[in-house]
Amino acid sequence: MEVLKSYIYRIRVFIVIFVILLVLVTGIMVFNNIPYEEIIYAICILVFTALVAYIYDFYLFYKRYKELKNISKNIEVAVDSFPVPYNCLEEEYQAMIKKLAYYFNGALNENINTFKEMEEYYTMWVHQIKTPIAAMRLLLQEKSGGFDVSYEQAQLFRIEQYAEMALQYMRLGSQSTDFVIKKVSLHKVIKEAVHKYARMFIQKKIKLDFKEFDSLVTSDEKWLGFIIEQVLSNAIKYTNKGSVSIYCKDNGSNLTLFIEDTGIGINSADLPRICEKGYTGYNGHEKYNGKLSTGIGLYMCSKIIKKLSHKMEIESEEGKGTKVKLIFSTKTLEVY
Repeated sequence: MEVLKSYIYRIRVFIVIFVILLVLVTGIMVFNNIPYEEIIYAICILVFTALVAYIYDFYLFYKRYKELKNISKNIEVAVDSFPVPYNCLEEEYQAMIKKLAYYFNGALNENINTFKEMEEYYTMWVHQIKTPIAAMRLLLQEKSGGFDVSYEQAQLFRIEQYAEMALQYMRLGSQSTDFVIKKVSLHKVIKEAVHKYARMFIQKKIKLDFKEFDSLVTSDEKWLGFIIEQVLSNAIKYTNKGSVSIYCKDNGSNLTLFIEDTGIGINSADLPRICEKGYTGYNGHEKYNGKLSTGIGLYMCSKIIKKLSHKMEIESEEGKGTKVKLIFSTKTLEVY
């Protein structure tokens, strides 16, 4: 129907001219006293001829429309598949599209090359910065005798975290993220994350309730570890006293990992937006415990979760704590 409306609008001038000419011819024949039977016969012939011509023209118009519709599905790949132009107007349109595509592809390639160079630089920078970080850690260990260097060690750990997050952020935005999907031991990934943050648990005197379980999930071990580390880091960061609990539940179709804390919780107005890029909310802006939130951690987690086809749900009550649920499908999947 839309195609027919478009066609009628396209030939509206010709329809008006035809009607005017038909009226003029009829008037001339009436003026010359031509019998009405012959006038009606002549009008029928003219109208029939015009209808046949318009129907055939509409067929060509519709055929052209379908050709262009099919081509538009592959226009992102190449613009060399245009049909032969019917007239100089179509030829100009095609030339204009090809010119725009040329400039677009040039800008796209330039942008890809710029991002690739930036990614290579930051990757090199993160690997280089790890050397002085390791050296500083050794120096702190040597000078720890008789001195409390826990604050310095905590700050050094934060520097290492931020450097690692910068590297993961660049990798996440790259054209080909290095996912390796396989069966992963969830307990092993959590255990490594807990070990990494063990010093923070001790420093803040937070109890860890972590029951062992034997569960396999289909995921990427490195990126899954990053997600759990970010959630665990937030749980410790916003918990001054109490505990952090880690446990699993399997309902047959889904396996759910719970990371629950007794911290300050999240304001109900902030909860729907906490996974937005750069959004820190009320608690983030307050610079809790001297640590200003960046609003990047949960944003990255949500992006990775989506790429891995998992789900993340967050429940929280201000002043009582936060519960993060990571949901994995336990349906049988082929892993290549």
